[in-house]
Amino acid sequence: MNANAIASKLEAIERKCAMRSVDVASLLGTWPETVSRWKHGKSFPHPHTQKALLGLEYVVDLLGDFYEPQEARLWLFSPQKRLGGATPAALIQQGRIDEVVAILNQLRDGVYR
Repeated sequence: MNANAIASKLEAIERKCAMRSVDVASLLGTWPETVSRWKHGKSFPHPHTQKALLGLEYVVDLLGDFYEPQEARLWLFSPQKRLGGATPAALIQQGRIDEVVAILNQLRDGVYR
């Protein structure tokens, strides 16, 4: 994946979920300065971090089906009953993104309506 692709993914996350570089860095376990370097093509994420970045982008894309950007950000950082009171952000930080995706898929499919 080239620098332009990484930059466009970061921009999409920030736009669709009203996130700042500091939020993205926190979720991916890195520094805001590192995220800035990725945006400007000065460095690339390690493969493990790149996988997490792609997962985060997927979650943000799913959130766009339900929420406006500010609401999506709020959902991501708020405790969720369907996640046992955990925040989706905390699960993403722990590498448990599949649990967040599962809940969003259930919401999309109308399981919780």
